[in-house]
Amino acid sequence: MTDEPACSEQLGREQPRSEQPCSEQPCSEQLPEVARCGPVSHALSRVARLHRITAGKLLRRLGLYPGQEFLMMHLWDKGPVRQSELIKAVDLDPSTVTKMLQRLEQAGHVRRSPDPGDRRAVLVEPTEAGCGLLGDVQHAWGDLEDHTLRGLDEQERAEFLRLLAKVEASLCTGAAADCPTAVRAEE
Repeated sequence: MTDEPACSEQLGREQPRSEQPCSEQPCSEQLPEVARCGPVSHALSRVARLHRITAGKLLRRLGLYPGQEFLMMHLWDKGPVRQSELIKAVDLDPSTVTKMLQRLEQAGHVRRSPDPGDRRAVLVEPTEAGCGLLGDVQHAWGDLEDHTLRGLDEQERAEFLRLLAKVEASLCTGAAADCPTAVRAEE
């Protein structure tokens, strides 16, 4: 610990601090000094990282890389779509989506072909093998949900979901172009 003022003091506001030394606090309460101004943001980042790691382990069992399930979910829901539409739907860099599609195509889960209505555009569709993943991904997603929310009762789960929706809407304020259409509609 330095003699420098805490971030809350630098910002001119009171911030309650734990009286316990960090080594005696539960790991969720151990914050880097700089994160003490944003304990929720720090916790959210840690939880998101752990959630993604857990999802990755479940998806690897199916031969998928993290993120590919979102491409497949869109294709399962919409059927064949232009690659440009898929890029917009998953809101990722076009080169990232292209690499994901190459891997999915090599694994036999998607097929890309010229759009008959516009030969410059590429259509992407799930193959029979890709459609066969639907139930497995749905099961993995359910396992992830159960693992993630273990220890929360139904009422707590509903409240957690409600609060996450509020946080998401708050983050989308002023950044509407970066937010899902459904969240923008709630503003």
